[in-house]
Amino acid sequence: MELYKKIGIGTVQFGLNYGISNTLGKTNSEEVTNILSYCKTTGIKILDTAYGYGDSEKVLGQNVLKEFKIISKFLSPKDTISITEQFKISTERLKTNKLYGYLAHRPMDVYENPSQWEEIENMKAKGFVEKIGFSFNTPEEIDLVLESAMIPDLVQVPFNFFDNRFEEKLIFLKENYNCEIHTRSVFLQGLFFTNPDKLPDFFNPIKALLKDFKETHANLTGSLLKYALSKPFIDCVIIGVNNLKQLEENINSLDESVIPQRNIETIIPNGILIPSHWPQS
Repeated sequence: MELYKKIGIGTVQFGLNYGISNTLGKTNSEEVTNILSYCKTTGIKILDTAYGYGDSEKVLGQNVLKEFKIISKFLSPKDTISITEQFKISTERLKTNKLYGYLAHRPMDVYENPSQWEEIENMKAKGFVEKIGFSFNTPEEIDLVLESAMIPDLVQVPFNFFDNRFEEKLIFLKENYNCEIHTRSVFLQGLFFTNPDKLPDFFNPIKALLKDFKETHANLTGSLLKYALSKPFIDCVIIGVNNLKQLEENINSLDESVIPQRNIETIIPNGILIPSHWPQS
């Protein structure tokens, strides 16, 4: 299998302005159609979206999606409407009756409210969803849901050259539960492409690492992608793109890159690995 077929398309940019290095804003609907057409011809199957991604699901639903495996995510009902209502709205927007995957955007809310897990288990039992699971933010969340017998069919976690926090637990999930593993943040929301000297002091612990990586890897995109795609326990690497040209460049970059060797002795603070902890500009 060609590595690029392990790529999935993250669609948050289709509905929101997103990413530290995104200067292009939200992707227009015509460009979304171009991206999806290219995915169909190249065999890219996974589309990752969410109820909370602005217009993303609605924009996707303007296209024929039957060739894709669509994964959506629900928010905590305490912050919005019920899971069932969110599912109904998501599938109406996407113009489909069922989803390949349905994940909890807030795993700890499900952990604290087991009835939510029962609700999506029921959706799966009725055939509305093929795989259920979680979009995790910390490795500790995996331990808690497994202790509560909430065994996921599919999980999504951040994973990149700097961030290997989940590796051991992902291997455990794969070996013990045959869980499908999707990763996000392969470019750390674009941080790898920024000029380290222009980053706030918050990022001081990794500025030297970032400089070194950029200096030793001429093909930055391909190296970062190849690092994650080459991991045998990862089934799909979700990437966000703003336009078709970006996607084509990402895929072509794989031919010109090597898998980088990770020898990082610096301890990277979790705050830097978790974009929601970054200072707001």
